[in-house]
Amino acid sequence: MTPLVELKGISKSFVGVKVLDHVDFDVRPGEVHALLGENGAGKSTLIKIIAGVHAADEGEIRIGGEAMKFANPGQAVKAGIAIVYQELLLFPELSVAENIFLNHAPRTGWGGLDWAEMRRKARALLDDLDSHHLDVDAKVGSLSVANRQRIEIAKALSQNARVVIMDEPTASLAEADVQQLMTIIRRLRDRGVGIVYVSHKLPEIFALADRVTVLRDGHYVGTKDIKDVTERSLVAMMVGRSIDQLFPKEDAPIGAVLLELRGVSQGKTVRDVSFTLRAGEILGIAGLVGSGRTETALTIFGITPATAGTILIDGKPVQITSPQQARDLGIAYVPEDRGLQGLVRPQTIAENISLTVLKKLARGFIVDRGKEDSLARDFIKRLGIRARGPGQAARQLSGGNQQKVVLAKWLAAEPRILIMDEPTRGIDVGAKSEIHALMSKLAQNGLAILMISSELPEVLGMSDRVLVMNGGRIVAEIARKDATPETVGAAMTLVQEREAAA
Repeated sequence: MTPLVELKGISKSFVGVKVLDHVDFDVRPGEVHALLGENGAGKSTLIKIIAGVHAADEGEIRIGGEAMKFANPGQAVKAGIAIVYQELLLFPELSVAENIFLNHAPRTGWGGLDWAEMRRKARALLDDLDSHHLDVDAKVGSLSVANRQRIEIAKALSQNARVVIMDEPTASLAEADVQQLMTIIRRLRDRGVGIVYVSHKLPEIFALADRVTVLRDGHYVGTKDIKDVTERSLVAMMVGRSIDQLFPKEDAPIGAVLLELRGVSQGKTVRDVSFTLRAGEILGIAGLVGSGRTETALTIFGITPATAGTILIDGKPVQITSPQQARDLGIAYVPEDRGLQGLVRPQTIAENISLTVLKKLARGFIVDRGKEDSLARDFIKRLGIRARGPGQAARQLSGGNQQKVVLAKWLAAEPRILIMDEPTRGIDVGAKSEIHALMSKLAQNGLAILMISSELPEVLGMSDRVLVMNGGRIVAEIARKDATPETVGAAMTLVQEREAAA
């Protein structure tokens, strides 16, 4: 079978640094081909070469068996290549139909836009994707991420794409939307479309992929049929070593209660929440998106102060009405969105790490840059942050290293209670293992950790106890020895069934 796209010996360098070194890759009709690798492995560069964004320095690209060179993305589109980026490239003020047919709208006989035909074709494309609910005249800015993603896919199909590249397509989707996207992908595959699927989420890879190709440090590691690999073997291919335990949880001495919530509420999002958190303990919170997990964290940290109930630190009631108060009480918060909420990405590593302790580093209004640099170097070493040095901009780091910088920023404040919301979202498996090891070490040193995660294996693998939330309430507390995918999943599903029956 002739591949839809075939790359041979692709190499690419930026400013003298080789990011791809003689990489091979191909996509066949009617298959999902997963492209895997840690951050910095070269995945993004490779898909941008396929899409005509970058030109390869060496190697050959064949489309349907014919050698081609793309000077720009437009030429790749004409050759049947479409890419759906993680950051969706749509115009919020334009309608659904206008976004789908931007730059290739149907025309009337006298050259004007044929609005009726554009709406009709947009409707047909969306119906084909089981998106009957979408109004072709609605402004895209009013739609959810999942619906905007469907528009991007419809846009690709409107240009007769034979290959659709999906870059981390589920990074911002709720579980129900992930399942719907998978259904759409399988439908495209069944029609003979080739799908290049880039993701860090291995369960998705095993659910969707026919083949998988792994890159490491810009080099081609290998291509395997999905039936011939396991999660363990894929991880080993990606990181170049065997990871015996993705969740390296080690026993830590459990100490006194540091944080307690008694009947805490915040509007309709947090309802009568009560629990304790002890020194050395990792307390996991599971639940669906919108269950109240993050809202509870925001209340504890003073971003949305409690409207009822009591929060206690060391057994003493406290009122937390601001993050500054929370910090002064020894609470730290690593947020879900590290890029927007956790980091000042244009600033350096040193400037980010020092944000929580500027008063300690300043003489008057002047920050002691020597102390700031020393502090950053200490955390770079302690947390294994891979960087050129304290002066490197945070935005230049991989996702896992950015997360370590956010963690370092809060550890600099010497907290006793650490809230981690989605601690490993969007980072590769090697970095996940490192973050988990750090969490385990911090707990061993007596830190109390409240971990919120949408990834059930992470909750089960790292928690000493698991709380399950639904509708703003805690509906179950499960000991580590009893926590299984079935018990935690049943706790979430049971409440949903009860609410549906009510």
